[in-house]
Amino acid sequence: MFAAVIPPDDVLDHLDEFLDARREADDFRWVPREQMHITLAFLAEVPERRLDDLEERLERAASRRTSFAAKITGGGAFPNVGRARALWAGLQLDDPARVELGRLATGVRAAAGKAGIAIDGARFKPHLTVARLRHPQESTSWVRLLDAYVGPPFTVDSVELVASYLGEGPRNRPRYEATASFPLRSPA
Repeated sequence: MFAAVIPPDDVLDHLDEFLDARREADDFRWVPREQMHITLAFLAEVPERRLDDLEERLERAASRRTSFAAKITGGGAFPNVGRARALWAGLQLDDPARVELGRLATGVRAAAGKAGIAIDGARFKPHLTVARLRHPQESTSWVRLLDAYVGPPFTVDSVELVASYLGEGPRNRPRYEATASFPLRSPA
């Protein structure tokens, strides 16, 4: 499972349209539009007996944060441009939104830990993975292309808990299923 921010359909459609015209330029494993999200925490194993506690804690964590504005814009590569294994699109956030998103990710991770769920992954870096490369390669031109992208604004107003079923999606990719949604507070 994972906890994530999932941008609205129109925002993801805009990014998908931008990428669509470029997908045939390289033999990457492009992330399907319906799987694009901003991961807040990877939850390695979530035993059924801990799910209710996890959901209650995630609901509390989300309710402590205030919704904020964002845009998908820019991009980069993991682990770096010279030996990229993945391409990602970034987020444009003002300073208060950046703080709020960081606190949201911290709260979500703490909630999972208190529910006895192990957290996978490194330090939080807000992004949407758009492609995985079949082998490490230099990707400066792709990062420059992503840097030129600016999506429409949207409001981050909820956290989604998503189950991942490995190998059950098209072409043996994971199939994602949102199992719960936790709203953020509205601004005062």
